[in-house]
Amino acid sequence: MTNTIKEPTQDLSIRREKWVGRRTQRVEDKRFITGTAKYVADIRIPGMLYAIYVRSPHAHARIVKVDKSVAESVHSSVRVFAGEDFSDVEPLIDHVALDNLLRTPQAVVSIDKARFVGDAVAIVVAESELIASDAAAALADAIEYDVLDSVMSVAGAEQTSPNIHDALGTNEIYRQTERHGDTDDAFARADRVVSSTLHHNRYGAAPMETRGVLANFEKSENQMTVWSSTQMPHFLRSVIAGQLGLSENRIRVIAPAVGGGFGQKMATSPEEVAIPYVAYRLGKPVRWIEDRREHLIAATQAKEQFIKLDAAVTKEGKILAVRGEFVGDGGGYSFNTESALIEPALAGKAFPGPYRLEAFDETVAASLTNKTPVAAYRGVGWTAANTSREILVDDIARELGIDPVEIRKINMLHGEELPYRSITGQLYDSGSYHESLAMAVEKIGYESFRERQAALRKEGRYIGLGISTYVEQTAWGSESSAQAGTPLPSHDNATVTMDPSGTVLIAVSTSCHGQGHETSYAQIAADGLGIDVADIKVIDGDTDATPYGLGTYASRSAVIGGATVARASADVRAQILRAAANMLEVNPDHLTIADHKVQVIGSPSVSLSLADVAYAAHWDDAVRAENPMLTSTKFYDPPATYANGCVAVELEIDACTGQISLDRIVAIEDCGMQINPMIVEAQVHGAVTQGVGGALYEHFKYAPDGKPMTTSYLEYQIPSAADMPPIEVYSIETPSPFSVGGIKGMGEGGQIAAPGAVANAVADALAPFGAKVSKLPLDPDYVLSLIHGVDGWD
Repeated sequence: MTNTIKEPTQDLSIRREKWVGRRTQRVEDKRFITGTAKYVADIRIPGMLYAIYVRSPHAHARIVKVDKSVAESVHSSVRVFAGEDFSDVEPLIDHVALDNLLRTPQAVVSIDKARFVGDAVAIVVAESELIASDAAAALADAIEYDVLDSVMSVAGAEQTSPNIHDALGTNEIYRQTERHGDTDDAFARADRVVSSTLHHNRYGAAPMETRGVLANFEKSENQMTVWSSTQMPHFLRSVIAGQLGLSENRIRVIAPAVGGGFGQKMATSPEEVAIPYVAYRLGKPVRWIEDRREHLIAATQAKEQFIKLDAAVTKEGKILAVRGEFVGDGGGYSFNTESALIEPALAGKAFPGPYRLEAFDETVAASLTNKTPVAAYRGVGWTAANTSREILVDDIARELGIDPVEIRKINMLHGEELPYRSITGQLYDSGSYHESLAMAVEKIGYESFRERQAALRKEGRYIGLGISTYVEQTAWGSESSAQAGTPLPSHDNATVTMDPSGTVLIAVSTSCHGQGHETSYAQIAADGLGIDVADIKVIDGDTDATPYGLGTYASRSAVIGGATVARASADVRAQILRAAANMLEVNPDHLTIADHKVQVIGSPSVSLSLADVAYAAHWDDAVRAENPMLTSTKFYDPPATYANGCVAVELEIDACTGQISLDRIVAIEDCGMQINPMIVEAQVHGAVTQGVGGALYEHFKYAPDGKPMTTSYLEYQIPSAADMPPIEVYSIETPSPFSVGGIKGMGEGGQIAAPGAVANAVADALAPFGAKVSKLPLDPDYVLSLIHGVDGWD
């Protein structure tokens, strides 16, 4: 990674006039709140067959025999597809370009072994869901397994036996140490070394819509159509084509309404290849819809890491250097899109956050266990990194007797230092680190809280206040992914077209699943073209109707999708002005567009309606001769941008029960220029709530033999509205000097920062007991163990 800092290249093609920056009501909401939106489960095709998965009840077992006849005898329509039936389908494999990462190719249906409870062993297809379910239950009882010992922790995974993947000869598939700067010298100069450990819990997305796939192969047309609840339609099309040996132009992938993705629906799941293959083989439409129990055991999980940190600090509170080890629990497979490194690799690179370090040793490792595979989930990698770092900063403050706010000020980057290359090679474009911290401290009422805390402790009440600052890596294109240490080329486009009536259709490669793209993109185009949001329609999620792109994940859509829309709109605007100039016989430079009119600058009475210009551009020979196509497709692969902010949490702990009550949450968000502040605030609310869920409630638990113990929402608790206090959101705008319009991505900061803020608030409340948080979630049993001094890792 070069240390050269780029010169600012901000492109101001995003116009900030009537719509951009305005709290605009989302235009897409009506179909969702009225129930007219169509999800995969709502789609019916005549002759459609229903697929039910038979999944392993064992965490680690050899598959001895799958007797298909047991299921096929249930009904004449039943067909069974076991692992050997997919022998001509290439296994799924990760795409991370790291030579020393051991690969674990994953068959779409297991052939030799089941490697976690929920691993697919067979697919049963029938003419009704009830018949398929009965046949699948009969087959599940008849499958023969040779049950093997299970590996359920990364400590066990480091042993060579049993091997989850026999060919590897090990369960640790990656370990690498990168040294940034001279840590030996820094530790030698330090006045003190402060150590911290964190077992970050395993939790995951809980979308309203579980996963689902419907595939229809029309043999006469040689055409495969796949409806999937996916975040990446074009990428999924490419994978299906490669795995099934079909040409991409014969595959159409449609993501209809998607009831939440949160990164979990980013990776191509085995089901998204297996169901199209079954449809291809049968020549009939086949649909699979995941139920909630299946989702909780078979859909990817996230976040679990074991982190060890040693910090070299001066007596004044300056953090000189850190040695960090980030070990990810990858589950049964190094999952196919970003591999088992998706947690620890991103954590290592993001660890410095808004702080200045002279040196940093970054050890990243990933091991396999007999748990559900790990993949992306909002704030992937960054959540554990931020939580461990912010806990460490508070630990240092307590050991040195320095206020937690002051120690952050001592070590935090200042705005005049930006752009700044972090010790791990991430180029921070701009930010408001001190300003965000100061605003959080002011809004939460820090000084008055400390006075109240001291008084209540005398009464035997324990309230705490925790702060967590963060940097959120966004604009996930080629450069951003390279700075994260998991390089992946990026390709995204948008097409803007004005029709003869003067209204506009926008087709984008980013795919929406709740973020409000239809509104945000329409706001950008409306200002660029001088029209209203109501005159713009945005389409996405259909590979036959939209330009190629990688979809939506990692806070990329506003920066990438917004820029492609802005650039294409600017091109169409120029075409409109040329057409109008021809009609008015003036220079295009003398024209502007506003309120649906093209008018001469300085002479607004000399004007044409936009509809008249658009009509002439399509039908008037003289105007059309200038080739005003009124359409444009633009590409954008941006520099990385980094949002930032701060979350502060106030809570109270019942020392008798260990129960935590959240009293206040303040969130400061700086995502550069905001397109729609209302959408920004809603994203913060959702992300903070998910972060609180991870901090206090959510954790996938497994028995020693690998059986999952959280298979419904009775055991796997997610936060409800009753669990959350009002979330106060405040914004700062620090435009990026690198991106189009100064926009940065956002939406993950609350998930990244909230767990650290909650953990620090708990430690602050329990300071009289000498509590030191070393694992999540902070459930009542663990809180009581902190009070009674019996803390430790699992």
